[in-house]
Amino acid sequence: MQPSQSCANKLKTLADATRLSILKLLMNGPQHVNELNAILKMEQSLLSHHLKVLRQAGFVQATRDGKAVRYALVPDIQSHHSQQGLDLGCCEFSFTSFSI
Repeated sequence: MQPSQSCANKLKTLADATRLSILKLLMNGPQHVNELNAILKMEQSLLSHHLKVLRQAGFVQATRDGKAVRYALVPDIQSHHSQQGLDLGCCEFSFTSFSI
């Protein structure tokens, strides 16, 4: 895959308000699915779908914590230039004016 296509795919993944909200929440640290759900107030199946899309795109990782699943940003996605930004490799994305 060409670098420009990879970047376009990442940007397409970000073109959803729910996924942006999830990433913004995870910038503050790992969270369990039920914690994300308590804030976002959506159907569990819909939240799981968005988390799967983010996982497949390489934005988040999931780990088992007993019976629960805990999600976190992948280590190299958080920007080194901005605490509220994501490093997509091809460009950086900032949450400076985005609220949940």
